[in-house]
Amino acid sequence: MFYFHWSYLVLIPGILLMVWAQAQIRNTYQRYAEIPSSLGMTGEEVARAILAKKGIYDVRVEPVGGELTDHYDPSAKSVRLSSGIFGSSSLAAAAVAAHECGHVIQDKQGYQFMNVRAALVPVANIGANFGPLLVVAGIFFNFAGLINVGIALFAAVIAFHVITLPVEFDASSRALKIVDELGILQGDENRGARAVLQAAAWTYVATALYAVLQLVQLLLMRRD
Repeated sequence: MFYFHWSYLVLIPGILLMVWAQAQIRNTYQRYAEIPSSLGMTGEEVARAILAKKGIYDVRVEPVGGELTDHYDPSAKSVRLSSGIFGSSSLAAAAVAAHECGHVIQDKQGYQFMNVRAALVPVANIGANFGPLLVVAGIFFNFAGLINVGIALFAAVIAFHVITLPVEFDASSRALKIVDELGILQGDENRGARAVLQAAAWTYVATALYAVLQLVQLLLMRRD
């Protein structure tokens, strides 16, 4: 049964921002995915060059299916690059590969925010899946304790998304710095890499804002 409450309207700005951010990353990625770098290094080669520069030899670089599914898996010690990044020599491929290596460097240096985010993953998953449901159920059954549990669980989601922001911004900063140090991109090519990473950053900002608005919406439901 669908439950509608007027407070759902507060989510509209977050939804609009998320739609805009997704359009930004898609358009920016597609633009720079069509521009080859002057050195012609593929995403795989960029990642391996960065890891070698940092003396990191126990992390694999491997392809993964999908589009923009690139990520670093610290448990498997693996940088996984999507097919459009792994074998591509585009500016977008260099930027994304370098960003994921930024996460590797964070992991190796014990970057505190990355460790906190990893610790929040289990409870954030629970909060995202069950927090709103518990609030609605608590309202339906007039059980304040259930509502409060749902809100507390969803607060972990907020914490996860907020802590994600410095993690992602720092990884991009590290990526741009080391790409410049190694001369992987030349001249204005660095501007293209920065544009790709900035567009990606907006998706994290939009997701965090939407989560905050969700919490506000849940609190408004509890108040009524």
